[in-house]
Amino acid sequence: MRLKKSGSTVRDMTDGIIWKHLVYFAFPLFIGNIFQQFYNTVDSIVVGNFVGADALGAVTSTVPIVMTLIGTFVGLAMGAGVVVAQYFGAKDIKNLRAATHTATVSTVVLSIIISGVGYCATPYLLVMMNTPESVLKEAIVYLQIYTLGLGGLMLYNMGAAILRAVGDSKRPLYFLILASILNIILDLLFVIKFQAGVAGVAYATIIAQFISGLAIFVRLFRSKECFSLTWREMKINGKILRRIIAIGFPAGFQMAVTSFSNVFVQAYINSFGAASTSGWGIYSRVDAFIVLPTQSMTMAVTTFVGQNAGAGKPERIHKGVHQAIAITMGFSAAIIAMITIFAPGIAALFNQDKEVLVYAVLFLRLNTFFDPFNGINQLYAGALRGVGESRTPMLIMLGSFVVFRQIYLFIISRVLNSVYLIAFGYPAGWIVCAALMLLHIKRSSWEKKLGLP
Repeated sequence: MRLKKSGSTVRDMTDGIIWKHLVYFAFPLFIGNIFQQFYNTVDSIVVGNFVGADALGAVTSTVPIVMTLIGTFVGLAMGAGVVVAQYFGAKDIKNLRAATHTATVSTVVLSIIISGVGYCATPYLLVMMNTPESVLKEAIVYLQIYTLGLGGLMLYNMGAAILRAVGDSKRPLYFLILASILNIILDLLFVIKFQAGVAGVAYATIIAQFISGLAIFVRLFRSKECFSLTWREMKINGKILRRIIAIGFPAGFQMAVTSFSNVFVQAYINSFGAASTSGWGIYSRVDAFIVLPTQSMTMAVTTFVGQNAGAGKPERIHKGVHQAIAITMGFSAAIIAMITIFAPGIAALFNQDKEVLVYAVLFLRLNTFFDPFNGINQLYAGALRGVGESRTPMLIMLGSFVVFRQIYLFIISRVLNSVYLIAFGYPAGWIVCAALMLLHIKRSSWEKKLGLP
């Protein structure tokens, strides 16, 4: 099989104009991420307007738990993407194919385990985070249904990671658009037509996720490219799996632990009442869109760095990371201005309750202002992971997002217990993380840290 054929959607980023590679690769990711967040947000909009504020709180308050459950897997998908990108950059077809098949089999096994654990743990986790009584019952219903459908989300994420690793960011976009449109239709059908409430929203989401996951793997099986899947090769290569875990587990562990710690952040927010819970839920949904430029560019940087590390081009990596930071900071400035001006109107899309809106606008304007710090964290972490160095960003992020943030919240809640200062727990962690990440980069050589894996 050839590495690249005529008409291929594969993008080799080891040569050519760097910023064009980054932008052209990141743009479909950005649009795709918008659609992915859109069909999650539609759940909240439909529930908030057609069921009620408590149902909105039930749906949105589950986000930290979902991210805790899938955090480790997301890291492994990232690790698989890095390994595939490096083999692709090195033109090593044999190991490239072994990596795609190992990642696929591992995804199926993990999806079964995570869904089972999530279903059983749901009630305990929701009680642990002080979910208001008026929200608790519906939150359990929503989350247990959602966890049973995590396999579809995991299949999509792994399939997308494989395609993006070889420079194809367009196909994942197409499948996300399909899933988003389907989710909207099913949301409206189940909630408005069948009056199924939060259960209907959950079923709509998992059906859409399974269809996008299956669609992307049909593409991989039918592909004639070097990364295609076949049933006879469907097995786990122990050496490659260990490499995927070595790169992906630190990132996944950091995501899972950070998300679990956010369960306690949610508990602090919940202590101010159901309106605060719903307002924070609105902020969380909107923030998921706010960070999309950074997330998209981070994925582009990880693939770019992975391919160029495999090709042995550290100086190209050095230039690419700095160009990515400049592009991302420009987007962040524009988003901050937009949220500052339009926060009340954006929040009102989710719910009309005045108390809920006060909290939502507060959280949006306060935290969004500090998002550039989070951008620095993610881009440098993505670059380091691209060459296989996952441990350092894991330690820095755990120290900032878990240890420092929890100490900060513990002290603030007992000394002042102000909702303003509690909400500032997120930016405080970002600022500390950015300072530590920049210190690490400054003290290390780009050629050494971002050279060959």
